[in-house]
Amino acid sequence: MSILTLFCKTDDFFLAYEAFLASRSLQDDKPLETRGRPRSLHPSEVMTILIAFHQSGYRTFKHFYEKHVCVYWCAEFPNLVSYSRFVQLKKEVLGLLATYLYMHFGECSGTSYVDSTRLRVCDNKRISAHRVFSEYAGRSKTSMGWFYGFKLHLIINEKGDLLGIQLTPGNTDDRSPLPELATGLHGNLYGDKGYISKDAREVLRQQGINLVYKVCKNMKPEPLSASDEMWLRKRVIIESVIKELKTQTQLEHSRHRSFVNFQANVVSALIAYQLLENKPSVNLRELQEINNGPMLFNF
Repeated sequence: MSILTLFCKTDDFFLAYEAFLASRSLQDDKPLETRGRPRSLHPSEVMTILIAFHQSGYRTFKHFYEKHVCVYWCAEFPNLVSYSRFVQLKKEVLGLLATYLYMHFGECSGTSYVDSTRLRVCDNKRISAHRVFSEYAGRSKTSMGWFYGFKLHLIINEKGDLLGIQLTPGNTDDRSPLPELATGLHGNLYGDKGYISKDAREVLRQQGINLVYKVCKNMKPEPLSASDEMWLRKRVIIESVIKELKTQTQLEHSRHRSFVNFQANVVSALIAYQLLENKPSVNLRELQEINNGPMLFNF
């Protein structure tokens, strides 16, 4: 996506957002008094640069801003500020980024996948000296070993579109945020063995969601329909989405110095992924060939 197209999409959202707020606010004849110099960089421009960073392939935002934006995009952004000032502006657009991501969520078709991934904020050797996220992060262990940081919980549909996200401390059980994360969904929700819970399944059933997972080897097997087994085998799609987020966007790094800017980095990375034209998706034609007949679900 070109920088011009990205800015037009972002600016259209900002104008609609401002119109929405204006329609629900009280009219005031007195203009608001602001201190200091007026801002030179528009919030739409700040959001565009943040999202473009995660589409650029650069490893660090400072290098991207100083070596790319300030060099090649001077005509597109004539009122660029210093890097330190831009870092301050990131905090002001966090709410806008979160709303923009929510507006670009996909649609639930009745088949969804859930999983979580770790977001480390420092090396394990530096946990005792880490102070930036001491009030928010947690220490936990995954199949990849111990880590200190957060967990990003994701729900996607069979097309690879995001349906829901939630950020929790690293020591949070994957099943805890599931009822809130799946609000507004319907149909079947497929997860791995980390979501085994009869209580969670019952809570989701009351929300109109059928939680499907494979039990452990030492547990009594549960009967699964042929369609559920087939969709469970395609659960690798959400792992592909996580891999895409961590390799193509700078979703995870240990250079954060602010919790607000950390959230802005995560949200802008998710927006950059959601705006991709080609995402990991389930091959529905392959499933139809396996069934040797018409598909079991209509989308």
